Amino acid sequence: MQDTLENISLKHDNGEDMRFRGSLSSECSWYDEEHGVLCRQKLYVTENKDQIYYIMRTGAEEHSRRAYRLKVQDQTCIIHNGKAEVRMPITLLMLAVRGLCGMDARNATSLAMVEEMLKAANA
Repeated sequence: MQDTLENISLKHDNGEDMRFRGSLSSECSWYDEEHGVLCRQKLYVTENKDQIYYIMRTGAEEHSRRAYRLKVQDQTCIIHNGKAEVRMPITLLMLAVRGLCGMDARNATSLAMVEEMLKAANA
């Protein structure tokens, strides 16, 4: 992660630009052959240790930009997409991650590591 904090403004299709002070933590891109679009993802960390997830998809018939702010407060994860905010207990979020990733009881250690990383990133 970069140590230098910058004023960042992300344009997205779901409300006003998302503005924050932070730094780029990671990014990746790939070509989705099935849908014919180039996908780019960026993860930022704000000066308040919130995480900003930015997703861009560009193709012949599609162009979309989405930004999501994730913040952990006590045992609750707060997700904001520019228009609406969802509050979810971390335990419920981890259950959703487990289901989406196909994890079961045998993967409890991996899930516990994900939960600890989420908490540490916001400590």
